[in-house]
Amino acid sequence: MKFHWTSKQIKYDGSPLTSLWAFQKFGIQGDSIVAFKGGCDIPFENMVDIEDLRTKSQIRGDLMLHFIAEHFELDLEKTILRQRLLVILAKEIIETKSRKVLVRQGDDLYVKNGKLSISIATLSPVSGKIHLGLNITNKGTPVKTACLKDLRIEPRSFALKVMKQYVAETHDMKLAQAKVRGVF
Repeated sequence: MKFHWTSKQIKYDGSPLTSLWAFQKFGIQGDSIVAFKGGCDIPFENMVDIEDLRTKSQIRGDLMLHFIAEHFELDLEKTILRQRLLVILAKEIIETKSRKVLVRQGDDLYVKNGKLSISIATLSPVSGKIHLGLNITNKGTPVKTACLKDLRIEPRSFALKVMKQYVAETHDMKLAQAKVRGVF
């Protein structure tokens, strides 16, 4: 699995959840995780969370740190488990760096009653896709939010640490899978 940080700002509109996005944009073929900064404004036609669509939730923010992971397997449950792993790794790193306690509710992170993250896991025709977005600032958000700036988290170094740990965990899980014998 590969990871990539791009300093180019990209506005997240849901389209990076399409198949082979990292390969098309950055030439990264195979399982990957990419991080970038940029605004967020997801139009209803790009929303994959039907609950958000039904409630007509506005999902936007002026500046966020985004992670896009792609795994070439078509297992939604495994993709959701990987999404939770990514969120938990981000939570652990933020808590260590900020010395603040975060609350995780499913795939969402909160600081007190401020929502720090948005996230979704879905399937494309050829892969499992994950998006995790963390507010860098609270500007432009439609709900009460928390942000990395207030936690004194620098986005690039944080993103690199999260991606490295995610890749290491993924690699370690593959090794764990290949070291046990079956019991019959």
